[in-house]
Amino acid sequence: MVEFTLPKNSTLTEGKVWGKPAGATKTREFRIYRWSPDDDSNPRMDTFTVPTEDCGPMILDALLWIKDNVDPTLTLRRSCREGICGSCAMNIDGENTLACTKGMEEVSGTITIYPLPHMPVIKDLVPDLSLPYAQLTMIQPWLQTETPEPQKEWRQSHEDRAKLDGLYECILCFCCQTSCPSYWWNPERYLGPAILLQAYRWLADSRDEATGERLEILEDPYRLYRCHNIMNCTQTCPKGLNPALAINAIRAMMVKRSAF
Repeated sequence: MVEFTLPKNSTLTEGKVWGKPAGATKTREFRIYRWSPDDDSNPRMDTFTVPTEDCGPMILDALLWIKDNVDPTLTLRRSCREGICGSCAMNIDGENTLACTKGMEEVSGTITIYPLPHMPVIKDLVPDLSLPYAQLTMIQPWLQTETPEPQKEWRQSHEDRAKLDGLYECILCFCCQTSCPSYWWNPERYLGPAILLQAYRWLADSRDEATGERLEILEDPYRLYRCHNIMNCTQTCPKGLNPALAINAIRAMMVKRSAF
């Protein structure tokens, strides 16, 4: 369970309760976080009733039904609808996950939705991800080589390619990043589980030739070493990845590096 934190000097209030659609027989109740920079009001929780026979089974389907049929001002990110892009990451029933892959039947009772926690909110369910994307740029997430580029491709054995499994699948939804207490406490200095998993993805790549430079970037009291193995990151990852394992693998590389 991950708690959403309110902006400073604000109080969460009860918002508008939208009525049950006429003729609906099967419904689900949603309480959704609302806030807009266009007015001075405090954040609020609006209540909607969604007819499940008139929309798809996923949380994202219900949100789009609300936007299309009830309140077009409801703001959220979404794109692929297949758990590939990470755009619709949000806090659903106390868990950071993807709205497009979370089914309504997986939540009992009223479905409560907040934006990803401990991040500035742009509007409603849209967090400001400028900081984690800047941190992603810091770790230089691209192949770096000194060897002359081959005519066709950088070759890699099946064994070396297998070392990237569990790393390359990260979709940068930042569910893990915003579940991590260490990142909550030091967001400007600790890189967080999503960024460190991305960093290890290149450290583990046999084709990359910048291992020393990559480890040098991470050699800092905060950037890597503020992980306390709380494991929120691994528990909440909608792709079933293990950022904590990747972080410990980087630490092992640091130890090996310092021994020489």
